[in-house]
Amino acid sequence: MTDISSQALDALKAAVGPQGWLDDPDALAPYLTEWRGIYSGCTPLLVAPASTAEASAVLRVCAEHDIAVVPQGGNTGLAGGAIPGLQSRPEILLSSRRLNRVRNIDPANFTVTVEAGVVLAELQQRVAAQELYFPLSLAAEGSCQIGGNLSTNAGGTNVLRYGNSRDLVLGLEVVLPSGEVWDGLSGLRKDNTGYDLRHLFVGAEGTLGFITAATLKLFPAPRSRATAWLAVADPDAAVALYSAARRHLGEEMVAFELMAGNAVDMVLAHIPGTRAPLDAEAGGGQPPWCVLIEFTSAGEQAVLDAQLLSFLEQCMSDGLVADGAVAASDAQREDFWRVRHGISEAQKHAGGSIKHDVSVPVSRMAEFLATANSVVAEQVPGIRPVPFGHLGDGNVHYNLSQPPDMDTDTFLARRAEVNRVVHELVTGMGGSFSAEHGIGYLKAAELARLKDPVALAAMRAIKQALDPQGIMNPGKVLPLPDAD
Repeated sequence: MTDISSQALDALKAAVGPQGWLDDPDALAPYLTEWRGIYSGCTPLLVAPASTAEASAVLRVCAEHDIAVVPQGGNTGLAGGAIPGLQSRPEILLSSRRLNRVRNIDPANFTVTVEAGVVLAELQQRVAAQELYFPLSLAAEGSCQIGGNLSTNAGGTNVLRYGNSRDLVLGLEVVLPSGEVWDGLSGLRKDNTGYDLRHLFVGAEGTLGFITAATLKLFPAPRSRATAWLAVADPDAAVALYSAARRHLGEEMVAFELMAGNAVDMVLAHIPGTRAPLDAEAGGGQPPWCVLIEFTSAGEQAVLDAQLLSFLEQCMSDGLVADGAVAASDAQREDFWRVRHGISEAQKHAGGSIKHDVSVPVSRMAEFLATANSVVAEQVPGIRPVPFGHLGDGNVHYNLSQPPDMDTDTFLARRAEVNRVVHELVTGMGGSFSAEHGIGYLKAAELARLKDPVALAAMRAIKQALDPQGIMNPGKVLPLPDAD
């Protein structure tokens, strides 16, 4: 890609200094392929500003020379949104990895101001040292960055109690496509001074500007935690169990995860160090459906343990739960979660996989799973549904593994038609075809096809107003006009 002038490339390098850029193809390679391997791209240059001023200088150069920009955090996305070079237009990669300072922790206000390149797990650890808690938690937390979490409005396992990333943001600092800096960092819970601009940038996937820092909500660190792994007969029973748990233990429930038994079997077969939470059934596998449920409390551990055990005894008596295990230690709790978080990785070892990140009302989850399983089986006989996800907030990762007698390339060639029927089923049930992974490049055409036309027009108007040159992550989220 040589359409960017040497003058512009030199100006970009000067903006970030000698430690802030890469142009060697071997050094760039790790940044150019997304985690699932669906998209690989190219770029002549990666720039990594170490300050907001440097990020501003980069975007001023890009605006002056009409250079397209692809923002990237930890490159843990699953929709191709952070991969450059997927369009014919030359693009540079704008990395947040050097914006890695925790600027301020305010314990009295229960806030933290953090730069976009801070890794999520590091933030969790930093605030935990002050007996505070940042609740965003997901499988990639050891490598994903805060800027990417906010740009995709990441969800994860604690949405049930604390909400998505959007719900955890009080203020943002953003470099606009012009290079101007919007300083919207604020620790205020109440501020009715006009449009709430932060919500434009959270979930925009870098198409409206480059997030450089955020002020985030913190919470008191929980004093107690109780976790159980349960076997249920089917998704209907899981939904009934969820409803009962909310009524019995209320807002102390932070996670309610549903997993098909074959997903757990894949983890046990392919992820070293994992152990079965429950004994195998007569056929040798795990129960057909499993639930991982977790509660936290500001009260004493013994009280929470007693509440959970009382609840589970009642569920066993009512026939909602067939079997179960309660974590007796932090190590056992981590073992439970290791199985849950290992599903996506384990699926890689089981052949090709067509993945869906969808949501429906919790009350319709069992109906969705039954209908979807029937529809995809008609399309691809022998297909293996491997659903799992955050049942408590209606989000399921409806993943489909290839039939044992079909080769991988043939199966993956069916991706578009399988996606189409699953997405139409979801939207027909009042759901979303992108629950927490974002739109990126992968689902941009589906957004144009399925999104309400009025909403789509409003999104395009906002994009035109903030990025009239169209330099921010072109072709992501909103497809380019000739791609509709």
